[in-house]
Amino acid sequence: MPPDNIDQQKVHSEEFLRRLMRDQLKLSIICAAGFLSALLALPLLNFFLPGLMATRIFGFTLSWLILGILFFPFVWVISYIFIKRSIALEENEAKFVRTSDRKPQGR
Repeated sequence: MPPDNIDQQKVHSEEFLRRLMRDQLKLSIICAAGFLSALLALPLLNFFLPGLMATRIFGFTLSWLILGILFFPFVWVISYIFIKRSIALEENEAKFVRTSDRKPQGR
């Protein structure tokens, strides 16, 4: 078999996919926790710090500024981090498979 075919088989092996899925699950949980923290922080801030959240900035109350304007870029940042990190995880895992393939088998 050509070397590329062997690499493809190892990259799609059960062990590779299991490790990759586990790492991506960890990443997903971290990103979801960040999103949920921001989502739950707004009502809590409104409840515990109503004076601060009623402060007007650029004609908006701080509460509406966060909810209406700043929340979407925050979600975009989380999405960007998730995508970049997910791609990096996949590349690192594939690189690991390829380099471990070249090591001697006598461990």
